[in-house]
Amino acid sequence: MQFTSTPRGARLARRLVSHRLNDWGHPYTTPTNETLTLIAAELTANAVRHAHIPGRDFHLRLTTTATTLRIEVTDTRTEKHPSPTCTTPPPSADSESGRGLLLVATLADNWGCAPRPNAPGKTVWAELLR
Repeated sequence: MQFTSTPRGARLARRLVSHRLNDWGHPYTTPTNETLTLIAAELTANAVRHAHIPGRDFHLRLTTTATTLRIEVTDTRTEKHPSPTCTTPPPSADSESGRGLLLVATLADNWGCAPRPNAPGKTVWAELLR
């Protein structure tokens, strides 16, 4: 699905993830729904805050298999690829930002970043194993 690169777009994407997971049999208050919704919130907020290009939207894809739930957030910014190793130093204790990917790395079973196929940009993805 396509969303505007605005805080409202990120909020709508997060809510869609929660509703879709509920429809797929992971009720709102379950750890699976809450965890993947939090991951969605972080990835979509990053797409809006760090990868926003005026006039360009971000895309969200949520898939499921017998063993995995996967979320993908694609933006059109080609630079600023996050590192799955989180080698950047953690933010200071009084910093108001900088912990989103640390949360994703802690909550997800796998996550990473790949170039966007057939277009400029990148896809940041995260997986939860069932």
